[in-house]
Amino acid sequence: MKIKYFTDTDTANLEFSDKPVSETREINENIYIDLDEDGNLVNMTIEHAKAKAGLAEFSYQEVKNKAA
Repeated sequence: MKIKYFTDTDTANLEFSDKPVSETREINENIYIDLDEDGNLVNMTIEHAKAKAGLAEFSYQEVKNKAA
């Protein structure tokens, strides 16, 4: 996964795979998703990312299953 933030447009792009985009869907006026030919998520674009997605603070945490 790659995350790119464009300061000049306050836009975040989250890349989940490098597959070709087959379709773009508008979730709302600030969020767009790109899907591959099988309907899997390829990219997500968030406009006004600092205000709408709380991008000022970002963290990543991997949580492992603590199965007995």
